[in-house]
Amino acid sequence: MAASKKAVLGPLVGAVDQGTSSTRFLVFNSKTAELLSHHQVEIKQEFPREGWVEQDPKEILHSVYECIEKTCEKLGQLNIDISNIKAIGVSNQRETTVVWDKLTGEPLYNAVAAPVSPGPSVPVAVVPSGSSVPAAGTSSVWLDLRTQSTVESLSKRIPGNNNFVKSKTGLPLSTYFSAVKLRWLLDNVRKVQKAVEEKRALFGTIDSWLIWSLTGGVNGGVHCTDVTNASRTMLFNIHSLEWDKQLCEFFGIPMEILPNVRSSSEIYGLMKISHSLKAGALEGVPISGCLGDQSAALVGQMCFQNGQAKNTYGTGCFLLCNTGHKCVFSDHGLLTTVAYKLGRDKPVYYALEGSVAIAGAVIRWLRDNLGIIESSEEIEKLAKEVGTSYGCYFVPAFSGLYAPYWEPSARGIICGLTQFTNKCHIAFAALEAVCFQTREILDAMNRDCGIPLSHLQVDGGMTSNKILMQLQADILYIPVVKPSMPETTALGAAMAAGAAEGVGVWSLEPEDLSAVTMERFEPQINAEESEIRYSTWKKAVMKSMGWVTTQSPESGKNVFVYYYHIFLVC
Repeated sequence: MAASKKAVLGPLVGAVDQGTSSTRFLVFNSKTAELLSHHQVEIKQEFPREGWVEQDPKEILHSVYECIEKTCEKLGQLNIDISNIKAIGVSNQRETTVVWDKLTGEPLYNAVAAPVSPGPSVPVAVVPSGSSVPAAGTSSVWLDLRTQSTVESLSKRIPGNNNFVKSKTGLPLSTYFSAVKLRWLLDNVRKVQKAVEEKRALFGTIDSWLIWSLTGGVNGGVHCTDVTNASRTMLFNIHSLEWDKQLCEFFGIPMEILPNVRSSSEIYGLMKISHSLKAGALEGVPISGCLGDQSAALVGQMCFQNGQAKNTYGTGCFLLCNTGHKCVFSDHGLLTTVAYKLGRDKPVYYALEGSVAIAGAVIRWLRDNLGIIESSEEIEKLAKEVGTSYGCYFVPAFSGLYAPYWEPSARGIICGLTQFTNKCHIAFAALEAVCFQTREILDAMNRDCGIPLSHLQVDGGMTSNKILMQLQADILYIPVVKPSMPETTALGAAMAAGAAEGVGVWSLEPEDLSAVTMERFEPQINAEESEIRYSTWKKAVMKSMGWVTTQSPESGKNVFVYYYHIFLVC
């Protein structure tokens, strides 16, 4: 029998999407942006102590190899020739810190992580002092809180009238970002100290570790990062787009261990994979795109214009607004960050970033703590039964209020209850709470940018909830636009890779971008009703304040007050 004919689809582009809970490899048609195949592997998180979250960098790397291998197998089953994969992009969890030995390729410690949302917006548990350091060979991921004391001591060295850290980086001094994690490793892990002394150590966020490993590792691996990931380390000057000597001296970081900073779209190096694997056919394919996950989603949503914004709905929400070539510094607790730089000679774009700490987490709370739903999907059915909260408002301030309030004394409340209120109304109020919090962040962005949003582009797991999306449009009183292809983060990394000079299979010119099918949710209430509901929400928020007037019983310290102080300083 004659061999089946391979499908001819034109140039393909792959994307590694490496997150905190899983790794994926996805392959797109560069002419249509169609997702052709993908594979996902769950990865473990380790919790050696309260407030410590770690992952094994080698497990992360092996999960990437497995995803590439399985996706190539699936493409083969679809008669798609994997030799048509012309480039690979990388999108990654940001801030997570890895240090490894450049001579052996072995990680010197676990990857260390950051709090759930950046900067002062996260009240965190105090890590007890005097505990032993866990065994080496794993990684500390972005959720990790062990650097609290490091942040506290560093904050005392920042002059009140000259916050050079924030002015250079756009970031508040926080456990969230990589510099303090790296400082902790240098202070506490002898293997890291010794490797630095002997000039064997390399530092990077997850993108750096993957690119170095995939381009050869100890055999000529490329040690680099892109501007979006560099901008989340607190060592990078977002104006000059270089590692900053003053910041490195402030944190005590030797500059020779830092990766080279490149644009988000250029050829960094070529894939080197064992020919014993099906994925060995990708040997020599350029890795040519790199973006932190939220920047990748911004690109994947094609938010290329000043004033365009996207919101990713997950455990929390991450909102990014493109501010063009201008760094906008927030007066309302938002972060200034690099959005992307799509080419070595292309201009840099900046963004304001804000986060809602409790989004999908409130749904899990209703499921796991109250038991009023059995699965997260059930909340849409309950909310649909009533179509209203019937005057019930839910403020999920489980650990205080964040931007724009920064109020540590607040706690969660459900108010406006009557004898008529049932679990359906509470479910509806929980969905409204996500939308009201999003509006508060977007209002802060509007005040900082001076550019009112005409619509909001959305992605993330919660966007499959149509009730939530309609509520969001009603509460913002602007259209909410959701792409039919939900993999915007991986798509952004693929677009950057395919558009790189020397690859050129994906045009980012407006007239060439594939038209993406969108689902559009228009406001269905009048502006007056929208404002009344929002003002009632604000009244409920006021009622949530002032509940905690003593120290936190969990920690013996009011850690939120400490972070609130850091926010004011920063």
